[in-house]
Amino acid sequence: MWAILVGVFLVVCGMLFMAREALGRRNLSNPSPSSQDGNGPTLEPDEQGLGFLGLARNWPGLALMAVGAVLLLFG
Repeated sequence: MWAILVGVFLVVCGMLFMAREALGRRNLSNPSPSSQDGNGPTLEPDEQGLGFLGLARNWPGLALMAVGAVLLLFG
């Protein structure tokens, strides 16, 4: 039973870590003066791209989720 609880805890912590990495290094409170599609100012950062999905920044969260998944499967 403890392995399942620890596994759930690790999976949730991994997801929270990855969410913090995706949102933590940008200033989301200042709207851009103009958007790309002409709909007015938005809170989306300029030229965000997909760099926040890279393995270099997210490997600790992925590792936590993988260990948690192993505990959930075999615990």
